[in-house]
Amino acid sequence: MSTKLIFLDIDGTLTEAGSNTPPDSALRAIRSAQAKGHKVFLCSGRNYAMLSPLLKYGFDGVVASAGGYVTVGSEVIYDHPMTADQAKSALDSLHAEGGFCTVETKGATYGDEDLGSFLADNAGAKGNSEIERWRKALAESLNIRPMSEFDGTDPVYKVVIMCLRDEQLAPARNLLEKDFDFVIQEISDPAHPCLNGELINRAFDKGRGVLRVCEYLGVPVEDTIGFGDSMNDIEMIRTVGTSVCMANGSKALQKESDIICPAVTEDGLAKAFKDLGLSD
Repeated sequence: MSTKLIFLDIDGTLTEAGSNTPPDSALRAIRSAQAKGHKVFLCSGRNYAMLSPLLKYGFDGVVASAGGYVTVGSEVIYDHPMTADQAKSALDSLHAEGGFCTVETKGATYGDEDLGSFLADNAGAKGNSEIERWRKALAESLNIRPMSEFDGTDPVYKVVIMCLRDEQLAPARNLLEKDFDFVIQEISDPAHPCLNGELINRAFDKGRGVLRVCEYLGVPVEDTIGFGDSMNDIEMIRTVGTSVCMANGSKALQKESDIICPAVTEDGLAKAFKDLGLSD
């Protein structure tokens, strides 16, 4: 088998949402794949700070901030934050409509001080790995700093949005949709219509992050495999040579994927790695 580049989403794919500890079965599969000469990359919406606890497991690089910050080994091959004006416009317009936000820089994440209360009030909105990640991150105080500490000088790669109604996004769309995709997750629980999503710069996405790694390493995209679970993985899923969605993932993403593997809680990665011949 030729060398494969394997790209793994984190929340809901490599780990349970909000966790920094992959199942032992996944770690064994990853190490087996690397021993066979394959390279394994994290490919996440998380910023570098929030994915850094996973780097101790020996990944070959990262596509972080949904493609805005890309490394191969110790080399940074792509780095594209928002401008300060774009970040300010996003926050001002979303807050004016009662939206809740987090901003992600390379080294820190800042969240609205009342975001925890908003998520607690919408605790019934289960089945969305991104909302679950934020619930757990806030509950465990995983280095999310209050928005009042954000002074606008630290470059922002991504703004995460949570709100109750789509119309709350309209002013931000009018200002920013020319330059940013509004990647909004499907509502999995109609009784609790908590919307969440991300502003992703049109200059990059996870799929283009995959292509940048391929170009840097001289590996054809046909020799890439991507694993994801939510709609912020859609560009990766559409780009890689073989796409895999977790059984716990978005139904819309499953329809776009070549393979559906068992859930993250059922050793899905390990089983898929073995089925694909990536690991022993």
